[in-house]
Amino acid sequence: MPKILIIEDDISFCKLLERFLVKKAYDVTIAFSAEEARLAIKKESFDLILTDLRLPDSDGIGLMTEFKNSNPEVPVVLMTGYSDVNTAVKAIKNGAADYISKPFNPDEVLLVITNALQTEQAEIPKEKKAVKKPAASSENEFVRGISVASKKLLDHIQLVSPTDMSVLIIGESGTGKEIIAKSIHQQSNRKNNNFIAVDCGAIPKELAASEFFGHLKGSFTGAISDKMGYFEAANGGTLFLDEIGNLSYENQIQLLRALQERKIKPVGSNKEINVDIRIITATNEDLREAVKNGDFREDLYHRINEFSILSPSLTDREEDLMVFADYFLEKANQQLNKDIIGFSPEVVTIFQKYNWPGNLRELQNCVKRATLLTRGDFIESDVLPAEFFQIQKQSAANGNFSLSQNEKEAIIHALSKAQNNKSEAAKLLKITRKTLYNKLKQYNID
Repeated sequence: MPKILIIEDDISFCKLLERFLVKKAYDVTIAFSAEEARLAIKKESFDLILTDLRLPDSDGIGLMTEFKNSNPEVPVVLMTGYSDVNTAVKAIKNGAADYISKPFNPDEVLLVITNALQTEQAEIPKEKKAVKKPAASSENEFVRGISVASKKLLDHIQLVSPTDMSVLIIGESGTGKEIIAKSIHQQSNRKNNNFIAVDCGAIPKELAASEFFGHLKGSFTGAISDKMGYFEAANGGTLFLDEIGNLSYENQIQLLRALQERKIKPVGSNKEINVDIRIITATNEDLREAVKNGDFREDLYHRINEFSILSPSLTDREEDLMVFADYFLEKANQQLNKDIIGFSPEVVTIFQKYNWPGNLRELQNCVKRATLLTRGDFIESDVLPAEFFQIQKQSAANGNFSLSQNEKEAIIHALSKAQNNKSEAAKLLKITRKTLYNKLKQYNID
């Protein structure tokens, strides 16, 4: 049962919130001042802290910073009736896990609490975190999206990871297929052994046997020393073959034999080497069509496709757009030694209208370039590439909640559709909840 500390000087509201959360199976402790909260934290540990922004004996942000210094792993969510953007930005920069403004509805409270607890457990790097990871360690982090497609992807990864099944990852270029493969490896029983990634499209067919299986010195012109192949390097671990459809027919035969026998023979050697590897492959083409056309061996296709995973395009996971944008901004800040806070509302709208043909890779490159060019606190539209103003996403005539036109009306419509649930309205509008709060203040919408 998660333990929550509520710090709120409005006693009636605090008691009301306590009763509600206890009914929802949370273990709740309440404090009516900063001093009471400090004493509570000394006595016991908590999984989450909910604190009002304005307390009689302390400023909520200062108190939060104090708690984060002593307990960096505990997420802190701020509550306030003063929902101005400067306060929100300051809270996020100081390490708030989330930010909700009063009055708020029960569903929203539960959603914020659930997300804050899950985020800490999953260790997702976000701009809201007080402690930043080194850029190198986050290079292949798997970011958990909130869209239906992302949740299905995560379910499949968690399902297949503990097994030794061969996995075929299917998806457009730039959708993060290698990161999916590495995530499978990291959640498998082979996680303490090597993960070897190979781009099959970059290997000349004449050298494929040497690259995969190794060679002995002098076995062919240019073999000036013994070389270990990818199969032997991945022994005990996972071998990831990207764009496997690019292998020649002859190389496919060699690969199939190695997978069937689990033995390899380096070029120029008579000695076979036993290998224990898991194979994960990826493709951005339809291998079934390639099999029909005789370009890809059917027996190899079935060997590598014991379980298939779809890597969704960015257009199939629109709700994840700003989740990934925030993550790539954090990476760019680390790599470029910058401290950009976030994206202006105009840039968020432009991102949502763009069709992202390069998927996550294009989004990452765009955010990194914009971070480099930005001199202020927020990424503005003037640092975006020209194509963002040329290619417009086609809007559906009905059921579209785009903010590009009639912004105020779109917000009111979305709130009505979501029965005033701001989290749901933000999803319909395809913006973050904090952006929605800013818009509500901008247009004086209650």
